Amino acid sequence: MKKLLLSGAALFALSSAALAADLPSRNVAPAAPAYIPPAFTWTGFYIGVNAGYGFANDGDNSGAVVGGVFFPGASSGNGDGFVGGGQVGYNMQFGQFVAGLEADLQYADLGRNDNLGFIAAPGVYVSGNRGIEWFGTVRGRLGVAFDRLLVYATGGLAYGGGNDNRFGFAGNGGDDVEFGWTLGGGVEYAFTNNLTFRVEGLYVDIDRGNANGFVVTPAGAITPVVGTSNGNDGFGVVRAALNYKF
Repeated sequence: MKKLLLSGAALFALSSAALAADLPSRNVAPAAPAYIPPAFTWTGFYIGVNAGYGFANDGDNSGAVVGGVFFPGASSGNGDGFVGGGQVGYNMQFGQFVAGLEADLQYADLGRNDNLGFIAAPGVYVSGNRGIEWFGTVRGRLGVAFDRLLVYATGGLAYGGGNDNRFGFAGNGGDDVEFGWTLGGGVEYAFTNNLTFRVEGLYVDIDRGNANGFVVTPAGAITPVVGTSNGNDGFGVVRAALNYKF
């Protein structure tokens, strides 16, 4: 009987030791849960720079009325050129849709000549030039997000100015700020949570108006000129932009 009790006690001790060996040690830290990064969102302020190329609308119906006689003219020169500047804006994402507001200011090298092939008086040939030297826009944006890819349309107010001395003098377009509209779209991709890159196309139309003034003949007489140059400066812009999102 005594041997039986001793054998049972030994068996119980061995079983307890084996069970304890299978239990986790109190000195080992539990495994940390897997990290799940937060979903990307387009919501937030951003600021950036851009550069591209402008394609001017060369259509023009320049002309002038001198002494009651209409003299037709024509445009010449290359109205295309470099554009570049900066932008600032804010986006708000609602599910898959993104709405935003953006303003930009651009340097532009979009010049063009208005050559009026007429003689206002013996020995007088009238010509001038005009162009867009800078412009800006204030636009709404509406797009669809596919995670870090955003496809959007944009449109709103455009304004700008530049050299305008058509007919050899300052017309009423002048260097004043004139206003118009813009419409376009683009594709933007977020490489990181803060850095995005886009390619965008815009059509910009700024009404520069007609030019009016006068010329002075070799004899010193002042000849009024009523310009009929169509001053609607429409041009397309294709540009790339880099933004930092806060």
